[in-house]
Amino acid sequence: MSNRKYFGTDGVRGRVGDSPITPDFVLKLGWAAGKVLARNGSRQVIIGKDTRISGYMLESALEAGLAAAGLSAAFTGPMPTPAVAYLTRTFRAEAGIVISASHNPYYDNGIKFFSTDGTKLPDDVEEAIEAELEKEICCVDSADLGKASRIVDAAGRYIEFCKANFPNALSLNGLKIVVDCANGATYHIAPNVLRELGAEVIAVGCEPNGVNINDKCGATDVAMLQARVVTEHADLGIALDGDGDRIIMVDHEGNKIDGDQILYIIAREGLRQGRLNGGAVGTLMSNMGLELALKELGIPFERAKVGDRYVLEKMQEKGWRIGAENSGHVILLDQTTTGDGIVAGLQVLAAVVRNRMSLQDLCRGMKLFPQVLVNVRYTAGSDDPLQNAEVQKVAAEVERELAGRGRVLLRKSGTEPLIRVMVEGEDETQVTAMANRIADAVKKV
Repeated sequence: MSNRKYFGTDGVRGRVGDSPITPDFVLKLGWAAGKVLARNGSRQVIIGKDTRISGYMLESALEAGLAAAGLSAAFTGPMPTPAVAYLTRTFRAEAGIVISASHNPYYDNGIKFFSTDGTKLPDDVEEAIEAELEKEICCVDSADLGKASRIVDAAGRYIEFCKANFPNALSLNGLKIVVDCANGATYHIAPNVLRELGAEVIAVGCEPNGVNINDKCGATDVAMLQARVVTEHADLGIALDGDGDRIIMVDHEGNKIDGDQILYIIAREGLRQGRLNGGAVGTLMSNMGLELALKELGIPFERAKVGDRYVLEKMQEKGWRIGAENSGHVILLDQTTTGDGIVAGLQVLAAVVRNRMSLQDLCRGMKLFPQVLVNVRYTAGSDDPLQNAEVQKVAAEVERELAGRGRVLLRKSGTEPLIRVMVEGEDETQVTAMANRIADAVKKV
């Protein structure tokens, strides 16, 4: 990953108007991707976007670049990231492109690519695109230029796909659900999926205006949803993020249900239904309560590095079908190829209906441990605090004191010069004191 200039763990992302998210660069990115992808023979690329105002500008630039390389663009309009992955597969397109910065504010945007089978592009393809970016743009002959078209029934197709992932024998009749679409790409999809499956739906965060995506709403900020679920006396709430690949839920009392708890419910239900096929993958940040609860059920559990890309890699390596991050990326390879908030939510709802239990009751088998995170800023380029003997000694002392009923995690932030000190255990006061003890040792370095 380190030798790349533009591609990060999730495509190319940044602030709109600053390099690389400028119209001229995105045009060239479209051309470079077109040159690499056209080698495989197909001529169509699906382009979807979320509801950010900059999406119009960037999809035009991408389309021009692709056309210059001889590829045709089929636009879906606002569409969740997992929907673009699905449509890329069903149309047998050469690739899918999503214009989105996921859970970030409206002034950021990004470009991410899916391969023809709906998975993230392999590293060697991303590297080939980067190599083309170093060359001068040249246009194919006029007769070979790409065209642009629109997939008019994209939303309807994806709604049917989501509904097909809910058991035929079950219905959401009698359930009152508040769904928060973060003023993002699921605004015209998630409420319809739930209504068509029989639920009474109260939709919030479904009035995108180009600048209100993820603004005090959605999976990254559930306060509005929590209040609404309680005032409406709803059975539960569902919060999706701006591009629909994350989900956080809320029980009838307004308690937040995160990705770890969602993973627990889906894995246990898979075990009960006899279709778990292996274990579950979490990350270094997954709560220890999840690990212990799965252990009690006899479900194997593995941790991957933080990032849905690494969760997916670990799942493929183990041959397992279920993985998630506590932030709400839930990947269910039995159902689809990438994290999908709506599909994950439907698996939890199926468990609610099948077991005639509330969301709160379904979570009871798992006790979340208090997790305390302290960030310590350090000077980039200075000695690595994580290699310091005193820091390692204090961390080891804390590990011993936790005696297997908690854990310590020290890691560098991937995006800024911070050391993240995370301590987890059964007693919040004790855990807070321990985290501060380690942080103080890091500060002294």
